[in-house]
Amino acid sequence: MKVLSWLATALLLIIAAMVIFAFAFPRSGTDPGAAQPISHKQADRSPGASGSDSIGRPSRWVGQSDAAVLPDTLPVSLSGTSVPSGWARVDSNGNLIPTPSLRQLFEYYLSAMGEESLQRLVARIEQELERLGQPARSDALHILGNYLDYKLALGDLEASYGRDPVDNLRETERRMQEIQGLRRTWLDADTAQAFFAREEALDRFQLEQRRIADDDTLTEEQRAQALADAERALPAPLRRAREDTRRFAEYEQVRKDLADNPEALEAWREEAFGAELSQQLAKVEARQKAWDQRWQAYREERQALERAGLAAPERQVAIEALRDRYFTGPDRIRARALDSLQ
Repeated sequence: MKVLSWLATALLLIIAAMVIFAFAFPRSGTDPGAAQPISHKQADRSPGASGSDSIGRPSRWVGQSDAAVLPDTLPVSLSGTSVPSGWARVDSNGNLIPTPSLRQLFEYYLSAMGEESLQRLVARIEQELERLGQPARSDALHILGNYLDYKLALGDLEASYGRDPVDNLRETERRMQEIQGLRRTWLDADTAQAFFAREEALDRFQLEQRRIADDDTLTEEQRAQALADAERALPAPLRRAREDTRRFAEYEQVRKDLADNPEALEAWREEAFGAELSQQLAKVEARQKAWDQRWQAYREERQALERAGLAAPERQVAIEALRDRYFTGPDRIRARALDSLQ
């Protein structure tokens, strides 16, 4: 039961952290920071590649697909997820405005590489881009082709680094600058800024953190001041996210201290996070409390079933029926996962 209690607490932490970051970085779909470069194997072994055309840039698939032949069902890894929104922005002349959401759209589909061919995934992206009018659609297709070629070049560059971890600060900085330069080789300045500004700001901050930590000439007070200065240089959304993370860590301790005083806890939460986020956290905690109550009742009935002396197949059917009676949707998946730990 200690393991289950820990898991429930951990899940609450994760959910509440997601609430915080949803306010700091509202988005849907996959996280582009988790995407991997495209390899030559992935780019060159798509259906239709043969002969002298089997080696080339992945951008050759852009504009060559037929969206009408796409299957109605998404790859398994994308099933039940939502396509990123907010990427179809244009200026007064109908030209596309590059945004982080456009990169998220690309990566949403490219994350299913291996389940489907690159050619088909490009076709899926093109199908989404069809909602744009001209010239924005042509702008988006041009950016897509360049982005695909960038990812292939990134794979080549990272392969040249080898697999050994880098402990040298100067080498880390050199590689970071090479990757940033590669982005601006394949993408225009506005697109590179829109796609990678947040990621590059974090890279610079983490590099500065390491530099400060390694500087033996600094006193503890100077080191703390230098770290604070480095954090102030972050873009405002990232700065707020880090502040929210710290406040949330503090909140977890306050939540334990004020467990028997809900009014004081609510007042602290609203002062720390604001009224809107405080209400979201309160809802999360209410759902967790309701879950705890259902889980406890379910566990007691399940233990009674296990003591009833049923044969293994019958016992499994009875447990599944019991689980379906207590839980629905994601809660049922969660209960099944916890049961598997028993």
